[in-house]
Order: sequence, then C-alpha cells, then structure tokens
Amino acid sequence: MDSPAWVYLLGLAGMGIYGTRIVVQWYMSEKSQRVESPGIYWVMSSIGAIVLYIYGWLRKDFSIIFGESLSYYIYMWNIGIMGLYKKVPRFVIVLQALFPLVILALISKDFQTFYDSFLHNEAVPPKLLWFGIAGQFTYEIRSVYQLVYSMRRGESVLPLGHWLLAVAGSFMIIAYGLIRHDWVLVIGQFAVFFSIRNIMIYFRSRKKD
Repeated sequence: MDSPAWVYLLGLAGMGIYGTRIVVQWYMSEKSQRVESPGIYWVMSSIGAIVLYIYGWLRKDFSIIFGESLSYYIYMWNIGIMGLYKKVPRFVIVLQALFPLVILALISKDFQTFYDSFLHNEAVPPKLLWFGIAGQFTYEIRSVYQLVYSMRRGESVLPLGHWLLAVAGSFMIIAYGLIRHDWVLVIGQFAVFFSIRNIMIYFRSRKKD
C-alpha cells in the first residue's frame, strides 16, 4: 500500500457516491421502464467528482484527474438545465466552478514536480499511464456525448451511447486498476452492471414504443 489508508477511504467515498448515484438512477428507470435522468444523479455526480479530484491529487494519478476534468462541467450543465441551481447561493456555484482550476493550479505550480510526480511517476509506467488515460477518456467521453445529445433535445437525457461508452470505459479502468493494484478504481466500477442494465431497459422500452 503506497498511500495512507485514509487516502484510500477517501477514494472509496468518492466511488461510493458515484455508485449510489447510478443505483438511484437505475431504480428510477426500472420503476418507469424507461432510462431516466434524475436531478439527484447529477448532484451526486458533481459531489463524487470533487472527492475524486482530491483523491487523484493525493495519489498523484493524472489519469484520474484527467478523467474527472472531462465531465465535471458537464455535470454542472445538467444541474443547471434542470433548474436545480435556482435555490443555490451564487458563491457556492462560483466555488464549484473554480474547484478544478484550483486543483490543476496546485499540481502544476511547480512544473518539474508536476512532471515527476504525475507524468513521470515510477509507480505508473508511461504505457500504463496512457492506458489509464485512454480508459478514463473512453469512460468520461460519454459525458460529452450526453451533453451534445441533451443540448440538441433541449433537456437532460441519458442516451444509449452514454451507456455503451460507460461499459467500454469501465472494463478498461478495471484492467488499469488491477495492474496498479488500485482496488478503489476496481471496486468503483461495479456500476458497470447497472450500465448494462440501462442498455437492456433502453432496448426494452424501444420495443414497447
């Protein structure tokens, strides 16, 4: 174990929030027999991302930080389009928007330290790092797909492509986590089963239509 136990507990907390969001989303989808995009899903996504940003920083794992950076503001967009920010104080929204920039500033203020710790970390060989980044990219690009799809629809939805990319990315992240002996990443991908279930619900609802 190359990090203190509390760091792993923090990572598990972040993954736990991510896992809970999809369980809630899956439950609501099973209930309605359609793939749902509830507001609580996006709120929990945003909270989980903040926790995992900190975890990635503490673990000096750039692939985690990179992955969270791809979807963080998309979570905020979904919260906004659903009108959930209306009762939130403006300073809280500003702090939320600035948070990733603060983390990126912290890890890059000393470029040499940033390079040595994050991009040239002996615990993460270059090929493995790029594989991890590819896995995170595949998983998180689903959020970009979801954003484009939702903007065209004018509402927050979770389309089929979102779930297909989630499944592909999850299996890559599991492989990366196993190689790195990072059980937080491996355990966190248990949600892949719910992603598969959402794909099944999608096709079942299409048949009914």
